[in-house]
Amino acid sequence: MRRDKFPTRAFALYEVLLGVTIFAVGVLVLGRSIENCLNASAINEEENRVRQALANRMAEIQASPGVPDPKHETKVDTGFGTVKVKEKTVPAGLKNDKNVELYGINKVTLTAEWTRGNVAQTQQIVFYVYRGG
Repeated sequence: MRRDKFPTRAFALYEVLLGVTIFAVGVLVLGRSIENCLNASAINEEENRVRQALANRMAEIQASPGVPDPKHETKVDTGFGTVKVKEKTVPAGLKNDKNVELYGINKVTLTAEWTRGNVAQTQQIVFYVYRGG
């Protein structure tokens, strides 16, 4: 009778060890998933702040009464680092249906440049501004 009890106890120990191992692997995978979610949230917030910086500069240009500067560069602190916002303005060169160039319409390109983990990132918006009489 005693011989039957020893293999059962040893089998129970293996079951416990296997259960603890599965639990530990599960906890590690869950921790990695949470880390990935936090990284994705931080990247999303960083990109939202860059978009907001571009939108703010676009609103400033649209609200100003004069023709935008041909080239302009500003630096914006987003909380995630400094973003360089480059502005380039050129005549739009648009023509009407009679092939006459429309004057006073400028094409403005705003480019945001920043680094994330030593990798250069850029985002760009293009819009038109009318300053005619």
